[in-house]
Amino acid sequence: MAEFDLIDRIRSRAPARADVVLGIGDDAAVLQLPAGRQLVVCTDALNAGVHFPHDTAATDIGWKALAVNLSDLAAMGAEPAWCTLSLSLPDPGEAWLDGFLDGFLELAALHRVSLVGGDTTCGPLAVGVTVHGFVEPGRALLRSGARPGEDIWVSGTLGDAAGALALLGHADLAPAEEGAAPAPGAAEGDPAGILATLRPRLDRPTPRVALGRTLQGTASAALDLSDGLLADLGHLCRASGVGAEVALDALPASEALHAAFAAQQRHLLQATGGDDYELCFTAPPAMAERIGAAGSAAGVALTRIGRTIPGSTATAFTVDGRQWQPPRSGYMHFAG
Repeated sequence: MAEFDLIDRIRSRAPARADVVLGIGDDAAVLQLPAGRQLVVCTDALNAGVHFPHDTAATDIGWKALAVNLSDLAAMGAEPAWCTLSLSLPDPGEAWLDGFLDGFLELAALHRVSLVGGDTTCGPLAVGVTVHGFVEPGRALLRSGARPGEDIWVSGTLGDAAGALALLGHADLAPAEEGAAPAPGAAEGDPAGILATLRPRLDRPTPRVALGRTLQGTASAALDLSDGLLADLGHLCRASGVGAEVALDALPASEALHAAFAAQQRHLLQATGGDDYELCFTAPPAMAERIGAAGSAAGVALTRIGRTIPGSTATAFTVDGRQWQPPRSGYMHFAG
């Protein structure tokens, strides 16, 4: 397809909202911000071989490109509204583009997100998405609100996406514990089909938008987990000026992750693996009942994994009462 044929194909499928005054087709979009709302904006770029394996299906790339951005809005407690899309494509084939749009627009429809503009160019496969959402003034969840003595919570389960990457041969693992069985997926060709269970968590993360909205006024600080729990919780600690103590055995793990990896491997994936796109947040202990209700309302399990402490900005992991030091903190671009 020529560039403008590609744009027309995208425009013909883009959903509309009443607050989009002018969408795809002009030099910029014109949007109507609701009265009494603040605008929340975030952007993420995804590159082939970095953010998704080269063999990832186009529909899954489309889903994930929007999902990781919606996860940022969820961490802020914002309601999604609009997005823009920039595509760098080595070969703008119709089948690939339609598959990409299938995944992208499927997720957009679930959250009433309207695609209002963007850009297309020829180059290595890369996707850039910017999302816009609304939040009531003063109600955005920030990283900087945690105080010492609060509970630390996470949504869902951790380590599944990193486990999929490990089974695909894209991630290093710590040596298995002495006497522990090897990971069946890595050692025996995945006879139990574990990869088929874990890989959707890598390819199609679930942005916890409803949970983020429900946590307004309950959580004191929040962020989403993209680079690994240890690295991301460290950002929250630095922003809030607190430390954190996390019980490694408290980290929620799926049955598939338990089946695939020995404890030492599993802990490393959960603490540092990344690509979870779950929410990590803090709240006073008195909010525990409200947090349980928030999880029930959003349809997602919530797990208390530790507490904030005064006097530092470090995160300490413990297992069986002993300090645990992982060989890395999480994923970091440009780190080699």
